[in-house]
Amino acid sequence: MPLEILTIPCLQDNYAFLAHDPETGTTALVDIPEAAPILAALEDKGWSLDLILITHHHWDHVEGLDGVLAKHPAKVVGNAADKDRLPKLDVALSDGDRLSIGNETGVMFDVSGHTIGHVAFHFPAAKAVFTADSLMALGCGRVFEGTMPQMWESLSKFTTLPGDTVVYSGHEYTASNAKFALSVDPDNLALQKRAEQIDAARKTGTPTVPSILSDELATNPFLRAHTAELAAALGMQGTDPKEVFTETRTRKDNF
Repeated sequence: MPLEILTIPCLQDNYAFLAHDPETGTTALVDIPEAAPILAALEDKGWSLDLILITHHHWDHVEGLDGVLAKHPAKVVGNAADKDRLPKLDVALSDGDRLSIGNETGVMFDVSGHTIGHVAFHFPAAKAVFTADSLMALGCGRVFEGTMPQMWESLSKFTTLPGDTVVYSGHEYTASNAKFALSVDPDNLALQKRAEQIDAARKTGTPTVPSILSDELATNPFLRAHTAELAAALGMQGTDPKEVFTETRTRKDNF
């Protein structure tokens, strides 16, 4: 049986995720923006918590940890390379290391750029990747600590995953991301259709996270820096994808 994954809105626009293996009863939490909604979801489901996976050190992804641990003394998992900035880790993993949620095995990989040491967690059998503030729905995180070429390299890792992978990202930024995407890729018919769907979803308060990787590959400008279409739209035909990405991200920073 595949992982049962629950999306939990937190704070103003954050998301946490519970991933539950129904065969073993093992449950993992990805990121901890605030304790109350996570604890409520666990109680509603009748799940205990075994693992807490941390993607990066920013406060809005770790703030609720103490409150959750007070009720559920789970093992905290994160990137060994960033352990000095993360809460105390019980399991410190390195890029490419494997981890398990019950019978489901995944891999942690480095996607530095938004922060140095930001990681994603991919569970192939569940067709799930937890990306937090690296790859977002129709966007990507602002490059705070890394470099633009580094962020492009990190995002390029996601393009190698199967198109039916479900992308569990960290924030409800999709409507504003869509407006920006249309400003740089206005003739993209798939993007136009997706933007309409996003507007309809947000009018009813429906989350736009998670998303499907194939949709991101077709519409997310930050995954399309290598395409002739986006380069042409930016007047950068024949330019290195790293430079196209840098121009796209810089425009978003000033949008």
